Amino acid sequence: MSRDCQLVFHPQIASKKPENMVHTNNDCPFCQRELLTDIIEEEQDRIWLVNKYRTLEETYQTVVIETAEHNGDITTYTDVQNRAVFKFALKAWEKTIDSEKFKSVLMYKNFGPYSGGSLRHPHMQIVGLNKIDAYRNIPKESFTGKVFYKRHGLKINISDYPIAGFTEFNVILSNSDSSEIFADAVQTVAKYVLNDYFNGKCTSYNLFFYHVEDRIVAKVVPRFMVSPYFVGFKIPQVNDCKRISQIGKELADKLLFEMER
Repeated sequence: MSRDCQLVFHPQIASKKPENMVHTNNDCPFCQRELLTDIIEEEQDRIWLVNKYRTLEETYQTVVIETAEHNGDITTYTDVQNRAVFKFALKAWEKTIDSEKFKSVLMYKNFGPYSGGSLRHPHMQIVGLNKIDAYRNIPKESFTGKVFYKRHGLKINISDYPIAGFTEFNVILSNSDSSEIFADAVQTVAKYVLNDYFNGKCTSYNLFFYHVEDRIVAKVVPRFMVSPYFVGFKIPQVNDCKRISQIGKELADKLLFEMER
């Protein structure tokens, strides 16, 4: 594998990063808003700024702080607040893409102790990659699956070919002007993941954003300990057909209730 296909990580910088995902009594830099620097944009209590701890070579690392509320999350925001967060973050992502400075631009969110994040305070990350095509190793099939919700320019499916394994929910938006309905759908899926998907035992999720042809996709991934089959052999596991159908019906019922109110 070429070095240009890998992200080079600086552990000496990472060792200085604050952490309060596990050690919850540690200070939170995002709560000390008067000390934040390199701010790109602000809107009410939402802030887009350059990441202070840039641990990856050949990248432009930024953070979208979603709210001033330390214990907030997509799953607890009001509809109005969640829609505002999505609009702000999507706009920042698009601005970074439109700058044409990067080979690809990632946007993602970590939530919970198994998500890979270090700070509890709700935030998303937007990362421009100078040399790497982030879509290179993602098969288009990972965005396909049985559609169990289709309304308002949205399609939602469970991936038949998940990237890492088990259950990955794809929220697919055909009309990029409909960010509010997109935000509502992702919020409902994330709530389902934390409250119902594994009988309330799932404490973490990742949220990844993609441009796929003329569509925007949000992939909601429940997170647990990573499977050794994937770590050692890159073999993702999937649920059996019966369980996938059950999950689809449960979530479709919630989407119909939440989205059609």
